[in-house]
Amino acid sequence: MNQLSKSRSPYLLQHAQNPVHWQMWNNETLEKARKEDKPILVSIGYSACHWCHVMEHESFENEAVAAAMNEYFVCIKVDREERPDVDAIYMEAVQMMGVSGGWPLNVFLTSEAKPFWGGTYFPANQWKDIVRQIGTAYQNQREEVEESAKKVTKVLSISTLERYNLKDVSEFDATILEKAFESFEKHFDTEMGGVGQAPKFPMPSYYLFLLRYYDYLNKQDEEKSNITNPIKSKILSQVHLTLNKMGQGGMYDQIGGGFARYSVDKEWFAPHFEKMLYDNAQLLSLYAEAYTITENKNQKNVYSEIIEQTTEFLIRELQNESNKNNGFYSALDADSEGKEGKFYTWTIDEIEHIFTNHIFENSESQEEDLQLFKDYYSIKPVGNWESPHATEGANILYRKDTDEAFAKEKGIELSILKSKVKEWQNHFLEIRENRVRPSLDDKILTSWNALLIKGFCNVYSALGQHNDSEKYLDLALQTAEFIENNLFDKESNLKLYHTFKNETAEIDGFLEDYALLIEAYITLYQVCFDEKWILRADELTKFVFANFYDKEEKLFYFTNQNDGEKLVAQKKEIFDNVISSSNSVMATNLYFLGVILGNNSYKQTSKEMLGKVALLIAAEPRHVSNWGSLFTYFLTPTPEVVIVGENYKETIKEISSFYIPNKIIVAVKSEEEGKKSALPLLEMRLVMNNQTTIYVCKNKMCQLPVNSVEEALKQI
Repeated sequence: MNQLSKSRSPYLLQHAQNPVHWQMWNNETLEKARKEDKPILVSIGYSACHWCHVMEHESFENEAVAAAMNEYFVCIKVDREERPDVDAIYMEAVQMMGVSGGWPLNVFLTSEAKPFWGGTYFPANQWKDIVRQIGTAYQNQREEVEESAKKVTKVLSISTLERYNLKDVSEFDATILEKAFESFEKHFDTEMGGVGQAPKFPMPSYYLFLLRYYDYLNKQDEEKSNITNPIKSKILSQVHLTLNKMGQGGMYDQIGGGFARYSVDKEWFAPHFEKMLYDNAQLLSLYAEAYTITENKNQKNVYSEIIEQTTEFLIRELQNESNKNNGFYSALDADSEGKEGKFYTWTIDEIEHIFTNHIFENSESQEEDLQLFKDYYSIKPVGNWESPHATEGANILYRKDTDEAFAKEKGIELSILKSKVKEWQNHFLEIRENRVRPSLDDKILTSWNALLIKGFCNVYSALGQHNDSEKYLDLALQTAEFIENNLFDKESNLKLYHTFKNETAEIDGFLEDYALLIEAYITLYQVCFDEKWILRADELTKFVFANFYDKEEKLFYFTNQNDGEKLVAQKKEIFDNVISSSNSVMATNLYFLGVILGNNSYKQTSKEMLGKVALLIAAEPRHVSNWGSLFTYFLTPTPEVVIVGENYKETIKEISSFYIPNKIIVAVKSEEEGKKSALPLLEMRLVMNNQTTIYVCKNKMCQLPVNSVEEALKQI
């Protein structure tokens, strides 16, 4: 066992028995490298990473390769999910060297932790040669290596604003959104959905931005007496196409629900099989929003089925079985039994065996049903997918078309098909539960759980009029209470930790933890209307200003500047990726908190932050899509919806069933509660006509109070 055996990280523990003398990233290890004047090899990955496993098996378990690594370097393993700050710096360094990013990430550092060379996956023979060559170069060409590292570190230390020559924009113009859409449209895959070609990632923030631009155009059309902008239909068409194709593809688990991290092809067919909490959390939000924007009943049913099935997956496979009030775990591995995707794929023999040995209640003919199953899920006798690390003859279950189209083609009623599919799913899921499961990364991350709180809240809002919608609010509240009870420092009650495992919270929270949790609490207040959540969001925001804010650049650092370890560069996360950047989330938080709390300083800071990236929204919208969503809010007034009265919950559910993405809602049950409220929007709000009363305001100017949702919607 090496030093990693002392870690709680599932990823580091996977490497605890490697012959490599792995160390953990901490001050003691870095001091060891300095004292021994020995270069550092830092290898970064995560537990669900397929190619990380491949490189471990080929290289890090190899005695000869390990001996070379141990001879020349202090070797450090880093879980990128535990230390996104370390990962971000060295990923940027490698990309500056002209290498495409990815994991495993292997970077060579001086004894002062300054990077001078790196790459991603290497086969064993190549890796062994690289280790020896670089180790020898460090000994024999020390001055050149140090000079190279010095140059790289100097560039890493340049602020993002300076590096990209970002200019402040104080006046926001709709032409920026027009250019952003034109840029997006060039990359639309109008056949299979999505943006760009293979590989395809879900990228929820892309489609949320497009939907907000749709909403902006809708408002403009209303002002022009219902002149319809043709761009609107393009947006809706592309969003619905994408969500449908993702839900039909192999990237979506057709048996158990939940999405894999990405598709290796442009058809959403063959996934990279790891399932991440952050993807599924954000996709709940996206499908919930798409649910509210469509008026097509069949489409609504498809989205609600995906939401329901994905939630079942999250509870079944990523929640602590012994304590359902616990948080949610991070990820499931891509591999099981040494095979990629083995848990999720099926050979023709396995499928035929199931149909031969199980009684399906809705089956009139076993043989006909088997053929229907094969056609429905695109099964081939020789398998429909090949991979060097997969089972021979493997079939990924995926659907080429909608249920409506398939039922019509086969001449069966849609309701009968859906009944059969549900039964197939239940049987196959039961059988799959007996397979060897992919390994579980059972650490609980604050930031990813915050995304899930927001996802559950968004689903509750969208499906609020469904009978079982309350379970989503319960899940959101349970997760929020778990974070409150377990991931805050017991003394300060504002200092947040990043990760929780084995009843222990550790690693100081990063900006992403605070920003995403503040966002979650803002959303949570607007579905449960317990003011403690919005006041907590405000408290945390003040803490973030005190510890992360750069008054000169008017942006937030990724790490706490008053506490903790100092890395070779202090970074500010600006660019949106699979998860929106912590600065764009924080800017959006300040906008909505500014409206809800009547805090003009928050809104002004939000505008200043947005002004620094406004030109990038036009030029590179795919890298700043969440900023683009915020931009739309500044172009049209945000509806402030205030509800007072006994039936406020039913009223809110009805309003929330409509697509109004930039609204904020505050509510109380009675005038007396409103008088006690800390929220300025609830001051002097009276119940009119002895009925639940709705006030619609914009820019602090209110229209006449009304008693019906229909009247309120007209005002909105």
